[in-house]
Amino acid sequence: MSAPPEPLADRIARYNALVREAHALIPEIQHPALCPQLIPGENIEANDYNPNKVAPPEMRLLIHSIRRDGITMPVVTAPHPTDAGRRVVVDGFHRTTVAKTDPEVRASLHGHVPVVLLTRSEAELMASTVRHNMARGSHDVQLSSNLITILTKFNWTNEKISTELGMDLDEVLRLKQTAGLGAMFADREYSQAWE
Repeated sequence: MSAPPEPLADRIARYNALVREAHALIPEIQHPALCPQLIPGENIEANDYNPNKVAPPEMRLLIHSIRRDGITMPVVTAPHPTDAGRRVVVDGFHRTTVAKTDPEVRASLHGHVPVVLLTRSEAELMASTVRHNMARGSHDVQLSSNLITILTKFNWTNEKISTELGMDLDEVLRLKQTAGLGAMFADREYSQAWE
């Protein structure tokens, strides 16, 4: 008589440890995609700066695609700023949504989501989200201009924003104008010339 199977939670923990161990074998190649981990979906939350929206037909197609082919790219996450057991989505919000809410997909993953981890500053993570979105050709201009406002508050220069987001300098300036000059200069003090 064979032994009962090891509990799924234990096998997932062992899988995650084995992947981390395998990843450590090649320190010369430390790309996040080489170290996917399975974590419970309830430990993943959306970021509050993602300038990417998916229309209902594309969302239905994404659900169908994941049902047919599975999740083929891990969700890119970052450590939660206040809770070490949680992750925040950098790229893959819609995949995460499907994995957490579609009954068929959720069951196939046993409530887990395959993720990779990025550890960077908050501003760099925001820039990473934009780069991922723009590389796919999906991006919301209003949210991008808001993000540029936030990056400016992190003391990023127009040139750094341009480089990190893959935009022309003129595009950065146009998006700043979209966000409104008042927002861009709200933290500046001005003297009244007539006094």
